[in-house]
Amino acid sequence: MLFMDSLDNVWIVTEILRPLLDIGILSFLIYQVYKILVQTRAVQLIRGAFVVGIFYLAAYFFKLDTILWIMNRLATVLVIIIAVVFQPELRSIFIRVGRGGWFRLSHNAKLFHVDTVINAVEVLSNRRRGALLVFPRRVGIKNIIESGTKINAEISSSLILTIFGHDTPLHDGAIIIQSGKIISAGCFLPLSEQVDIRRSFGTRHRAALGIAEDTDSVTLVVSEETGALSLSYDANLYYDLGTKELKKRLTRLLNFPDEGENEIEGVEDEL
Repeated sequence: MLFMDSLDNVWIVTEILRPLLDIGILSFLIYQVYKILVQTRAVQLIRGAFVVGIFYLAAYFFKLDTILWIMNRLATVLVIIIAVVFQPELRSIFIRVGRGGWFRLSHNAKLFHVDTVINAVEVLSNRRRGALLVFPRRVGIKNIIESGTKINAEISSSLILTIFGHDTPLHDGAIIIQSGKIISAGCFLPLSEQVDIRRSFGTRHRAALGIAEDTDSVTLVVSEETGALSLSYDANLYYDLGTKELKKRLTRLLNFPDEGENEIEGVEDEL
């Protein structure tokens, strides 16, 4: 009898917890999807779908049969159009879903000298020397690393200045920095497929945005024309950042403690 009572109690508790578990899992998934959408330009897709949905509901409510017939016939075509127009955004979403890390509170990163990089790019900026520095995170970029010249040297400001400060054979490509080392230099990056990039942006900025669309890497760009310092990550380009803001973002994005700073403040100029 006691055993049956226990089973009944377990069943009652299960029935109470089941809806809570259902809501909790659904809320978690919605939140994760929202974070992915915010980090890409897929928000535009959601806005467009919302507008089309409102238009469809209005046509259904007022029984506009001709419009409903046209929209029903065009539904498949619209899906194909969305897939083509928002292909970079959709690809970015699937990359983020595929790399996982949803249940990870943080990821361990080896010590990296942010100040070393900041000092070097400040000099390059003053000299109007263009530069591309890529910091891989969880998504591997082996094919990009192999497109350049293997260096595997301890990072230093003088080495960065040697590569980009003079017309060396490696200065036109990007350097890959990981675990406190310059892994490779003179690397070729994929160019962005976005069509609304500023016309003033050259190949370096397009390359920085391109790798940010394909991977979760963080890329630092020094403009040869203006000396502006920019960061590219999560399929966005943040243009002309000050050195203080640049250091804070790099520290945050690469998961290093930043003297009590816990949040990245607003963007100065987002592509």
